[in-house]
Amino acid sequence: MDFIVKQALGGATKDLNKMMDKGGEEADPKAEEAQKEQLEAMAEQEAERKAKHTKMEAEREKERQRIRDKYGLKRKDEIEAEEKANRERETVGRLGRKQTFEEEQEEEEEESVLSQAEKTFSELQQKVTNAADGCTIS
Repeated sequence: MDFIVKQALGGATKDLNKMMDKGGEEADPKAEEAQKEQLEAMAEQEAERKAKHTKMEAEREKERQRIRDKYGLKRKDEIEAEEKANRERETVGRLGRKQTFEEEQEEEEEESVLSQAEKTFSELQQKVTNAADGCTIS
């Protein structure tokens, strides 16, 4: 019978028992004080852990710097800053630099080809116009 009731109510019986037990008890001052002390102890342990972690990280960074100095290595952020500065210098150079002789020749060839094509087109247009004038449609 108990099995059937438990299945029908599910986990609600546990919640009901907990609610009924809490209603009869009043807050125990010793338990509250013990809980406060426990929270303070946990906070203190956390602060000690963070201090220890900070100290270890400082020691690691000191060792990393010693190795960088020994082998002439640069930090990752220094390398990125140099690469960014180089890209900016390249960009400025592209915008303000003079064209090389080869680039000037290529542009002149493109212009000459274009002007030659325009000249040929205008000649052909003139011939077609002259031929059309000479023809009569009857």
